[in-house]
Amino acid sequence: MFRVDRRLFAHFDWLLLILLLLICGMALFNLYSASYPPKPWGTPPYLKQGYFFLMGFAAIVIILSFDYQELHFWNYFFYGIVILLLVAILIIGKTVGGAQRWMNLGFFNLQPSELAKLMLVITLASYYSRKEVTDGYTIRQLFVPILLTAIPFLLIMMQPDLGTALMLGMIFVSMTVFVKLRFSVYLVLGGSAVGAVIFAWEKLLKPYQKQRVQTFLNPEKDPMGHGYQIMQSKIAIGSGGRFGKGYLEGTQGHLHFLPERHTDFAFSVWGEEWGFFGSLFFIGVYFFMLFWGLYTTMFARDRFGMLLSFGVVMLIFWQAVINLMMILGFLPVVGIPLPLVSYGGSSLLTTLLAFGILLNVRMRRFHSGRNTE
Repeated sequence: MFRVDRRLFAHFDWLLLILLLLICGMALFNLYSASYPPKPWGTPPYLKQGYFFLMGFAAIVIILSFDYQELHFWNYFFYGIVILLLVAILIIGKTVGGAQRWMNLGFFNLQPSELAKLMLVITLASYYSRKEVTDGYTIRQLFVPILLTAIPFLLIMMQPDLGTALMLGMIFVSMTVFVKLRFSVYLVLGGSAVGAVIFAWEKLLKPYQKQRVQTFLNPEKDPMGHGYQIMQSKIAIGSGGRFGKGYLEGTQGHLHFLPERHTDFAFSVWGEEWGFFGSLFFIGVYFFMLFWGLYTTMFARDRFGMLLSFGVVMLIFWQAVINLMMILGFLPVVGIPLPLVSYGGSSLLTTLLAFGILLNVRMRRFHSGRNTE
């Protein structure tokens, strides 16, 4: 299973790896500033994140050592493991800030909902590659993928974690639309989505979640309360001007006006210190990396590899778009991190595992491996 064919490295995507390393380097650089000055106790966040980067890249090496087709065979087993973890979280999970999302493993707190996002990509890719339909999927044919998405979605909503649950929905929509649907299905799913939003607003969303939406629509109404995060984020980014205030010179972050500056609002720190052109460079490199990932989708050797790489890119793309629009005040604050940039071990490890899969598909695009279809 872990046999390595050296000929595979002739097709290794070095550009994607270089772009990934560049983003990771800038992210650590930014995290040091976001946690500066360091506290006299405990391990600094940037150092913890550095350890997770090393663990993540070690995991990438392991992933590259076997054919991604093995995921085709093991996906439902791993899916079951993640579901069991999500159930366990509701029983023995660690509660922080009213949310029960973490499992204490001693050396770090595991957040299974992060793993659920990547596992859903693998599971849907496996299902759609096995059940290929030429003239478009019907509602009946979508019953299984809807069920596979709904189970982790509901378990994550119970934590509660609205942002991650919504990401599962976006992964499902992105991958399902990609594989082609019949026209009538678009109408049914669109109507169902509108109905689900209304039902969720009336019956499922908690008061603080509704408050976030209301704050997004009018943050100035409560500038010292729920609207504080968005307004301070806008001030931080806007005050950076064209070229920024300079590294470690951001006042909004270092004077603690900007909350969650090393997690959800990490990019606000970058925008304040490096300004418009620095932000443009960062975003340009980041989305070029994702665009290059789509190149893997175009030239994958089989349908499973194509769906797998597309799902991975969409997983990272939507998180990045939502996070950036959130800190700019174009979307409500829903707690979605910026992959590779926001502090968090589970998110970082999951993202690097996803890139490991992407590199795996890319390097085996000309390789005839095990066929499990």
